[in-house]
Amino acid sequence: MAICSQQPLTGFYRTGACESGPEDIGCHAVCAEVTEEFLSFSRAQGNDLSTPRPEYNFPGLQPGDRWCVCAARWKEAYDAGVPPPVILKATSEAALQYVPLEALQEHAAG
Repeated sequence: MAICSQQPLTGFYRTGACESGPEDIGCHAVCAEVTEEFLSFSRAQGNDLSTPRPEYNFPGLQPGDRWCVCAARWKEAYDAGVPPPVILKATSEAALQYVPLEALQEHAAG
């Protein structure tokens, strides 16, 4: 699997890859290039990805950062009209449990 991001280190397992396994209840499988709209949407849903959390060695995300996001949250953003672009080569096939391939392809980056 291709690396989504190394700084900050992303993925449920913090390997930089959007791998999902049985421990990953949220299915962090979509490699997204976050946008301000997505960050605001996620914050409104109760998951603030912008605020630094030093206790977790998390600097907070800025627009343009790549991050492994929960497939269901990406789908919620898609349904709300604010999905961030997707890096397909770094997105796990596990995302297809929540998101149609066509939706991911429609929002593929570059």
